Amino acid sequence: MKKRKQTELSHPNFVAVRLTDTEITILDQACASLGTTRSEYLRRLLTEKRIYNNVEIVADIKLLRKLVGEYGKIGSNLNQIAKYFNTGGTHSQAMENEIHQCISDLFLLRKKVLEMAGDFHGDTKTH
Repeated sequence: MKKRKQTELSHPNFVAVRLTDTEITILDQACASLGTTRSEYLRRLLTEKRIYNNVEIVADIKLLRKLVGEYGKIGSNLNQIAKYFNTGGTHSQAMENEIHQCISDLFLLRKKVLEMAGDFHGDTKTH
């Protein structure tokens, strides 16, 4: 009995947890197989094992295809603009407007991607 008191004194914090019948059965079987108490088993589990959180991300494929297509169109427009200037094209208001439109489209798509990433990661204020 003295050994048990010494063990309890070295672990002064108490934590309660609710388990289903299945979970308590699994816990008891694990304790029995190691010949240890529930408390000792859970302490060892906490300090010796890593728990991995697997998160499944489900993406809207149609939306992603549309997004990739939009990036492709913008890339094509930028390539045409670069070719125009690299082959001796002169500055014009129409070309400047096209450049500004491409930049605007890129920022809009960036905003959409960030919104989608927010849907995947949730609101960081709640974590």
